[in-house]
Amino acid sequence: MVVLNVQGMTCGGCAASVEKIIRRTDPAAIVRVDLASGRVEADTSADAAILAEAVSAAGYQAKAA
Repeated sequence: MVVLNVQGMTCGGCAASVEKIIRRTDPAAIVRVDLASGRVEADTSADAAILAEAVSAAGYQAKAA
């Protein structure tokens, strides 16, 4: 499981965007987003650094937890 701390998500649309970004990297990923805490959990085999980079490239601040 990969856990990311993501800043800049303010609504359900942001959460859906982050989920979509992660699924582009791993279509089989199971993603859970908690807007209040900015925590994103993904059951995936993808590397946390690659996911954080992809989410950051979309305009959010993401770091592996």
